[in-house]
Amino acid sequence: MKKTIKYLAVLMALLMVVVIFSGCGTQQNQGNSNSSLANNQTSNSTSTNTTNSKKLMVIITPSHDNPFFKTEADVAEAKAKQLGYDTLVLSHDDDPTKQTQEFDTAISRKAAAIICDNAGADATVAAVKKAKDAGIPTFLIDREINQTGLAISQIVSNNSQGAKLVAQEFVKLMGEKGNYVELLGKESDTNAAVRSTGFHSVLDQYPELKMVAQQTANWDQNEAYTKMESILQAHSDIKGVIAGNDTMAVGAYAALKAAGKSDVIVVGFDGSNDVRDSILSDGIKATAMQPAAKIAEMAVEQADQYIKTGSTGKPEKQLVDCVLITKDNASKLNNFSLSQ
Repeated sequence: MKKTIKYLAVLMALLMVVVIFSGCGTQQNQGNSNSSLANNQTSNSTSTNTTNSKKLMVIITPSHDNPFFKTEADVAEAKAKQLGYDTLVLSHDDDPTKQTQEFDTAISRKAAAIICDNAGADATVAAVKKAKDAGIPTFLIDREINQTGLAISQIVSNNSQGAKLVAQEFVKLMGEKGNYVELLGKESDTNAAVRSTGFHSVLDQYPELKMVAQQTANWDQNEAYTKMESILQAHSDIKGVIAGNDTMAVGAYAALKAAGKSDVIVVGFDGSNDVRDSILSDGIKATAMQPAAKIAEMAVEQADQYIKTGSTGKPEKQLVDCVLITKDNASKLNNFSLSQ
């Protein structure tokens, strides 16, 4: 009997050991299972973050105080967001040093692409090259740089074609004769020279049209006002003013009006809403609309295609024609776009 009890006690002890180890094994397996689940959740979270993270498109333009550049920035930003990108919108204020810092910001943020209306045809070359060396493609709008092979696209208005349209209208308005003044844009901007050359390819064909003054007002309204005041002191008999952009045209017209010479014919270049309104109220007579909205959209679409495929399918340099705006079609103009 004692032996039987002893055997039972040993058997019970063995059973308890088995249960303990079995329990430990179950807890360990549960631990591994939880760890595996946690790892799966982390993996899924990382995958989700990767899927949801958006690539960055950096948009750099001159000051948004100018409605042309504000339109570029607004349209480019809206298009980029529509295509699923995060955006960073910056303004260099036509300061090449500030522009370089903004390119550095884009590089440090590992931007997928840069859309830029640049701060100088020569001054921008190094910044675009630096971005290219960092693997970031640049898409230039409105203004070219003096080197090819660095930017993926350079999409600009056909400034020569637009300038000729404006000059032809100016000749007609002037009756092919009379003294006139030309206001030039910023000398560092290729567009200023291209537009002036386009103007003169038409104007110089008319010997009775005489340019009595040609001054730079740097695309600026206030400077144009001041320059126009000064020119009037020496040439009070002018009949017309042809300006390299609308902002200068507005400044010149304001100075002429203040001097009691609102009958002087003024034409501009850009297609701004301000000049549209002036044309409709018999102020400024004509301008050439640059399709700023279209160009900005084109740049973002080409950037998106390049990011996805490695090619835009387009040449680097692309010209988009301008449209002459007079009283006949000014009512259809809004934010550098013409409704049908």
